Amino acid sequence: MVFPTAIAMAAQVRKGEATAVDLCLRALDHAEALGTDRSGFTRLLRKRALLRAASVDKLVEAGLDPGPLAGVPFGVADLFDVAGEITTAGSRTRRHAAFASRDARAIVLLEAAGAVLIGTQNMDEFGYGFVTMNTHYGTTRNPHDESRVAGGAAGGSAVAVATGTVPISLAFDTNGSLRVPAGLCGVIGLKPTYGDLPREGVYPFVESLDVVGALGRDLDDVALVRTILREGAPERSDALRGEISFGRLMSWFDDNISEEMRGPLDAFWNRLGRVSFELPHSEIARAAASVIIAAEGASLHRPALEADPMQFEPPVRDRMLAGLLLPSDDYLAAQRFRSWIQARLRRQFELADVLFTPAAPGFAPTIADPVMTFEGKSIPARSHLGIYTQPISLMGLPALVLPLAGDFAMPLGIQLVSAAGNEPLLFRAARQLIDKGLCAVPAPPAG
Repeated sequence: MVFPTAIAMAAQVRKGEATAVDLCLRALDHAEALGTDRSGFTRLLRKRALLRAASVDKLVEAGLDPGPLAGVPFGVADLFDVAGEITTAGSRTRRHAAFASRDARAIVLLEAAGAVLIGTQNMDEFGYGFVTMNTHYGTTRNPHDESRVAGGAAGGSAVAVATGTVPISLAFDTNGSLRVPAGLCGVIGLKPTYGDLPREGVYPFVESLDVVGALGRDLDDVALVRTILREGAPERSDALRGEISFGRLMSWFDDNISEEMRGPLDAFWNRLGRVSFELPHSEIARAAASVIIAAEGASLHRPALEADPMQFEPPVRDRMLAGLLLPSDDYLAAQRFRSWIQARLRRQFELADVLFTPAAPGFAPTIADPVMTFEGKSIPARSHLGIYTQPISLMGLPALVLPLAGDFAMPLGIQLVSAAGNEPLLFRAARQLIDKGLCAVPAPPAG
């Protein structure tokens, strides 16, 4: 089943050509038919969703406009608070946590615009991973090849969109959590500028890196979600002026690219080709991001680690315990380096408006053997698939992942990056690439 865009669905509801209840039932039934591992959903909120959808239909019947997302079903990663539910953040350590007293701010805003929340979506435990292979809540499979990972940490959110179950999902991005699965599952993923969208009611992981983002099959849908979540905040006044110039980040961002990615990426650049940039010390940027994540994540979960470390998934537990042992000087050095490289990259935007990198090294790794090649060695994908997204997170910059157009065995994604606060330019650049036929979202797999 393939849904139209969110904008088209809302138009149908407002015109009385479709009902919100029907759209909601289709999404719920499709998710149930696929099952948890294939739909991306770990919890469906059928009663809540149908009541909400019915209220949208009543507004339409009364001649009122429910909003720009009237009746559109959506899902959220399971670290967004949902009133009356436990926010598990993908971990059984929170199975006895208090029920959320209210919805996360981002959910409130989307539903105020007419959207209908239908459920919560699978993720790596506490967002600490890139594969969505969760010991507690199951493995989410890539819809384009179910023997492969979806990517992570917000893999369930990407899969829900890639399968056509919902046209949009809200997720989070700390180090590539939504960008990596967007690239591997063939959907559009937005990581906004740090602090751009509201995090109220979203379970934290790394306060200095966490952002709320969105995934969708349609560029205009994702842009609309961002607009709604910004609550009328002004945009940069220079965001839409002049021609767009593109730059390709090389060195670190051109190393360890797989054979299946190399050809399509070079072909893309040959058609777009402008100027290439070196960003010295990108590998240190990735290391600094890892240090900050380990230190802040471990600090947040220290009480639970001290009480019962065996509740955590082994890979997450081991990384957090290592984080507790990090010297404070290492954390401070990582933050100092962060400031230095942020200033360094700002100069690149004087030479090119939008920079691009791969979203991930290549095709999604297999579930049976979730590894990738790095510097000639086979290493765990769980902790390394974000090699191209982590440096961008450290700098707090906005990024937009798009699928490359082409007949590939699996989706391949690129990451567009702009200066902080210049998301409108990112969307304009993405539209140009789509209109040129360089990027396109693949059709949902049958089923």
